[in-house]
Amino acid sequence: MSVAFRRESDEEHKEPAFELPLPPGPNLVTRAGLKLIEARRDAAQAAVDAASGEEEVKRLRRDLRYWHTRAGTAELQPPPGNDVVAFGSRVRFRLNGQERVIALVGSDEADQAAGLVPFTAPLAQAMMGAEVGECVDFAGKPEAIEILATEALEPEA
Repeated sequence: MSVAFRRESDEEHKEPAFELPLPPGPNLVTRAGLKLIEARRDAAQAAVDAASGEEEVKRLRRDLRYWHTRAGTAELQPPPGNDVVAFGSRVRFRLNGQERVIALVGSDEADQAAGLVPFTAPLAQAMMGAEVGECVDFAGKPEAIEILATEALEPEA
């Protein structure tokens, strides 16, 4: 039999296990975002401690490494002012004739359904630095977004 058709072991044919991808850019967080990351890290550690199967432990350790990295690289941001759209702002705006409200948060805290948009999203990037009453370009359309109001998500401590 040709060497090309022999398998040394089943391990050679398993899919490689990749690390969970980290979102690009800095790991900016609100206080709530930092608490969320720490809670997920602690839950991942508890899951690893309780796991029994080798494959399960490998998968859970990969998750734990992700959350350890996110906790270790988190950059807690001070609450923004209420006059300019920034990270940690809740923004009321008009786009395509509809009023919407979103909050600009870190990647791990983002939840589109709850109106929590990562600061790296194109919509968030278009609004960053805008003041109330200002219109900004979005999706190739000039003055597509009108900023109606902005406030800090968290009051200054």
